[in-house]
Amino acid sequence: MTESSVRGEVGRARLRKEDARLLTGQTNWTDNIQAAGMLHLAILRSPMAHARVERVDVSHALELPGVVAAFTGSDLAEGMGSLPCAWPVTEDMVHPDHPPLAVDEVRHAGDPVAVVVARDRYAAADALEAVEVEYEPLPAVLDLEAALAEDAPLVHADKGTNRCYDWPLRAGEDYAAVRERAEVVLRRRYHQQRLIPNAMEPRSVVVTPLSASGEYTVYSATQIPHILRVMLAMVTGIPEHKLRVVAPDVGGGFGSKLQVYGEEAIALAVARRLGRPVKWTESRSEGYLATHHGRGMIQDVEIAADRDGRLRGLKVDLLADMGAYLMLVTPGVPILGAFMYPAIYKMDSYEFRCTGVFTTRTPTDAYRGAGRPEATYAIERIMDELAAELGMDPVELRRRNWIRHEEFPYDSIAGLTYDSGNYEAATDKALALFGYDELREEQRKRDERGDTVRLGIGVSTYTEMCGLAPSRVLRDLRYAAGGWEAASIRMLPTGKVEVVTGTSPHGQGHVTSWSQIAADVLGVPFEDVEVVHGDTRAAPQGMDTYGSRSLVVGGAAVHHAARKVVDKARKIAAHLLEASERDLEFTGGAFSVKGSPEARKTIQEVAFEAFTSHDLPDGMEPTINAEHVLDPENFSYPHGTHLCAVEVDTETGMTRIRSYVCVDDVGRVVNPMIVEGQVHGGLAQGIAQALYEEAVYDDDGNLLSGTMADYLVPSAVDLPDFVTDRTETPAESNPLGVKGVGEAGTIASTPAVVGAVVDALRPLGVTDVPMPCTPERVWRAIHGEEDPA
Repeated sequence: MTESSVRGEVGRARLRKEDARLLTGQTNWTDNIQAAGMLHLAILRSPMAHARVERVDVSHALELPGVVAAFTGSDLAEGMGSLPCAWPVTEDMVHPDHPPLAVDEVRHAGDPVAVVVARDRYAAADALEAVEVEYEPLPAVLDLEAALAEDAPLVHADKGTNRCYDWPLRAGEDYAAVRERAEVVLRRRYHQQRLIPNAMEPRSVVVTPLSASGEYTVYSATQIPHILRVMLAMVTGIPEHKLRVVAPDVGGGFGSKLQVYGEEAIALAVARRLGRPVKWTESRSEGYLATHHGRGMIQDVEIAADRDGRLRGLKVDLLADMGAYLMLVTPGVPILGAFMYPAIYKMDSYEFRCTGVFTTRTPTDAYRGAGRPEATYAIERIMDELAAELGMDPVELRRRNWIRHEEFPYDSIAGLTYDSGNYEAATDKALALFGYDELREEQRKRDERGDTVRLGIGVSTYTEMCGLAPSRVLRDLRYAAGGWEAASIRMLPTGKVEVVTGTSPHGQGHVTSWSQIAADVLGVPFEDVEVVHGDTRAAPQGMDTYGSRSLVVGGAAVHHAARKVVDKARKIAAHLLEASERDLEFTGGAFSVKGSPEARKTIQEVAFEAFTSHDLPDGMEPTINAEHVLDPENFSYPHGTHLCAVEVDTETGMTRIRSYVCVDDVGRVVNPMIVEGQVHGGLAQGIAQALYEEAVYDDDGNLLSGTMADYLVPSAVDLPDFVTDRTETPAESNPLGVKGVGEAGTIASTPAVVGAVVDALRPLGVTDVPMPCTPERVWRAIHGEEDPA
């Protein structure tokens, strides 16, 4: 029996410790931060997608009341490096300079060209109108295929190409040979539209300088305070030990705050120039132009199979839109997906190629799922197409090809080792909750009647790679950093506990979950644990939060650190109880001597003894604090089955989700309530891609969906009630048995919903509806009209 099974904190639906401050308005968002003498920044952005900057004149802005300073790109260029890209995916990848403030050329609408500094934000915003800029228009580059033509206009003329990189992966038998032998070969093209992240809290940065010592504190609404600190030191030349980065309360991210933005570097540079605190906070419409976008790719997918449904091979060719510049992990996002296209299926051959393409649009980068939703969408959609071609039920086709539970651990054809899973159990549970057979029968009858409102059923059986961590794997992928995570446990003299974590939460519930993990191992009350995070001074080591890694890597590091505390405490307890360490039992937070339960010391008592250090074993330090840096040997692999039933009105094109059921396996669950919330949030974002959201540009590269009036973010009334459940197959890759849950709902839901729409319309000859499946697009697909977009 382990300590955790005695305490039982892990697995309990604890109310979140974080919520009291959120609900009572006692949070500390970056935009709430004030400092004496603070100045405010406003940034002038290019209205053109591509142009030479002939002249920037800030002199008139400087004459306005309240304006303290104004800078052009040339003014700030000295001492300012290019914004970083940490993932050069190939040795010959084209990597253009990315100045935080444009100097000679703008390459997307929203590219910053000048900054105004004033005593309040309104004066700064007003003064932007006085900045004069002369542009010489250049051709926009928008179409991914046209951008690769020899005579295409260039986003970066000095590079001589719009091709950023070609990245191949081949595994198993030769695909051409497998294709030749296959009885059925299908090829489909899918478009992953651009998505614009919409965190509840806009991006914001505050920089406070301490001029006497050359130190700077950067407060930023960021997911990555530790990475940001390193990168800002490299961009600005300020020594890393002179920078402190704090992520205060952060109101959501979804990957959009996994970034080193130009505004952070600009604010730091201006604070250094002026010796005054400065603040910048984006408006919503500004964020739509300047915050990186997600997705954006063309997927050509080919699948080869036998007539009995046995998969033989898969070939994937991607054109991935990089946008105008490479940001922190821009080129690596599609590469993450490369390992997930084979998904849960067995096959003989797999061939993948991704071509990164520069365009004159806002750069892309990580967005919830980062490459893995795109992969799951493609494989699940083409599995539906194969099922239709073979006249087979789509669930049955999947059963014939997935990895069975007794085959784990399993080396996937893409080179990953799936440590555990049970796809059969999750699918069977989901089918029962969904009433799959009954819905299929209803669908048959409605098709026979020729109902104008048609019923469609979508299936998504997925897995994903979570816990972005193994540093050696990241090395092999040419990623510039490691994937380890750090945690430390401080046992205070009064018996209370401080957990210091290198992960940085922005809504995931780390404080609650980490408290449960530590309380279980240490045997202390949940209420006695506090979690310190998000400050590079208070928590100096960490690799931050993204890729569903926090629990799998950061939470596991907390577990290991807590175990070390118990081991150190055991030595002191044995000394105090005059017993051998081997004769001590530790349960319920107390050490006792086997056979003499009355001889006991609680871990809190041991902590106080360590503090006084009056009677410690010879040579032992007077502390039981401990830290652990964890670098896992493998990813973790959540999986599950999502089922969606939609009703599609063939007269109007309107789609309504009638029911949605998902059964996810995220390994051992620390807090069921938090897991449920993560799944619901992920479902909302995946359904949003399927039905609602899209970044739309005109032919000149202007963003047409640049406000919340034009870009449809669904609210609760636009979403169905979800039926969610779980199976539990513990991970083998970490001591907690956890697998990660932050991105699962987004990864699985999009193909389930679009698959359901297509399934409803397939009797009418429809095999695809481009995302988002708006009423107009559905109507056009029914009537065989080409989508004008």
